[in-house]
Amino acid sequence: MVHEGKVALVTGGSRGIGRAIVEALAAGGLRVAFSYRERREEAEQLVAHLSAAGHGALAIRADVGDPANCRTLVETVLGACGRIDVLVNNAAVAISGVTLVETPADEWNRILDVNLNGPFHLMQAVLPHMRARGSGHIVNLSSNVTQRMPAGFAAYTVSKAALEALTRVLAKEEGPRGIRVNAVGPGPIRTEMLAGSLQRMGTERAQAFIKSVPLGRTGEPGEIAAMVALLVSDAASYVTGQVVFVNGGGPQ
Repeated sequence: MVHEGKVALVTGGSRGIGRAIVEALAAGGLRVAFSYRERREEAEQLVAHLSAAGHGALAIRADVGDPANCRTLVETVLGACGRIDVLVNNAAVAISGVTLVETPADEWNRILDVNLNGPFHLMQAVLPHMRARGSGHIVNLSSNVTQRMPAGFAAYTVSKAALEALTRVLAKEEGPRGIRVNAVGPGPIRTEMLAGSLQRMGTERAQAFIKSVPLGRTGEPGEIAAMVALLVSDAASYVTGQVVFVNGGGPQ
């Protein structure tokens, strides 16, 4: 799983699952560039942490919901690193507990812009460079909500279901060029987003939700990162067009 000399771009890499992915890819030998939108201090701390461990890292402020920012992000990484071998579309936003009829149009559009359109623009910008080398790996972060289709998560669920469709289509389009495209669908992972959702549920419902997971616990960001690292390694050389759910067996 060593990728000496290769470069990864991870969006939303300053905290949570994104941070764990950055750390896992760096540990595998990749030079990692990652984007952040607001958490500058956390981003700088992560760069310092990786540098102290002997890993090259680059933090870039960008809003992946903005097409111009997506293009600039890719150009910046190519300018600084010379190549992009791995793209991980991790950045995402959500609102929960809001029915479709109550969802403000600007929130709906923002969620689709970040979760779906952002990956679209980033993949369009990166693919010509991957095609030129005849190789590359793209991993999109989906969610277990596409299996559950829960009420109150319409915009988020739609964005992730569409991202899974985009993953499968792109894998067919780019496979002949040596580019593999997969998605990872996390279940309940111990992040700020999950903590907020559990708080809104209330103690009793939150405990019942966690107990409904067959493994009986929430997952850790590192467990998602491990799957991403596997998918971009030679160990998964015959894997493309897949959505791999890392969810402790549910809940469904």
